[in-house]
Order: sequence, then C-alpha cells, then structure tokens
Amino acid sequence: MNLPNRLTMARIILIPVFMTFLLLKIPKGHELFAHQDFVAAIIFILAAATDGLDGYIARKRNQVTNLGKFMDPLADKLLVSAALISLVQLGEVTAWVAWIILAREFAVTGLRAIAAVDRVVISASPLGKIKTVTQIIAISAILLHDWPLSLIGIHIGQPFLYVALFFTVISGLDYLLKSRKLLHK
Repeated sequence: MNLPNRLTMARIILIPVFMTFLLLKIPKGHELFAHQDFVAAIIFILAAATDGLDGYIARKRNQVTNLGKFMDPLADKLLVSAALISLVQLGEVTAWVAWIILAREFAVTGLRAIAAVDRVVISASPLGKIKTVTQIIAISAILLHDWPLSLIGIHIGQPFLYVALFFTVISGLDYLLKSRKLLHK
C-alpha cells in the first residue's frame, strides 16, 4: 500500500464524511455544523484534489500498481456519483443531468472491464481528463453556492455543469470509439 494508493483510499473514505456534512441537517447552535455546506464543499474539494495528486506521485515515483489502476477511477466515480446524487436530493442538480453523467461513468467502466478481459487497457484520454476537471469545478461551485463570485453577481456552477455534461458525452463517445477499435483487433 504505497502513498498514491493511500491517497486514493482516503478519497473513498472522505465520501461518507462529505455526504454527512452535506445531507445531515443539524439544528442551529451546534458549532461544528454551523457552516456544514461550506465544510462539505471543502471536504469534496480536498477529496477531488487527491485524484491528480495520487496519479502524479505514482508516475513520478514509479509506483503505478494494478490496485491503483483499478481503485483510482473507481474512487473518482464514487466521489462524483455521491456528490451528484446528493445534489439531486437537495434540488441543486436536475436528475436528467446527473443520470447522463452517471450513465457515462457506468458505460466507460463496463467498456474498460470488457477490454481488460482481453488484456487491453483503455487509458484516460485528454477529453476524459477535461470531463473530470469540469465536473469537479461545477460540483464545487454548486456546493459553494458560487461563492465568492456570487458576491458580485456571477454564477458559474450551473453553467459549468452543462459544460461538464458536454465533455461527459463527448468523452464517452470517444471511449466508445476507442474501445470498438481495440476490441475488434
């Protein structure tokens, strides 16, 4: 269990903590939960930041493992899924947007699993990385209620969610085309 894998596991462990702060409504007066939405957003951002960090460390230290190859994308999908489902429950994200994003994640995971049986690795594409970054920005902005930009009347969360949706669909199609070519060799 190297450092990159520990960071990936930390991301998974932070998911229920994030969801607790986001969804558990504590009556006012409990100091720890006074700013629970903000705390939830910070936990989400910290968890999301471990994604880039674990991959960077794994490559730099030559510590790429099969466990990491499996757990890293799973941790990302669990974090984004937990956030989107929670935001749907809170009425901050429409269900159809969350469904498209989650459907793409399941489809790509399935394609990767099928390819893995044939010892074919479908690596993350630049579009997939853009998709992840736009999803994290959108979710973070929505969690923060567009703060601090909302103080000057700028709201980026919802618009960025549609940017993320665009890259989600485009990167999903890209994976589909790549996997078709790889699996038919």
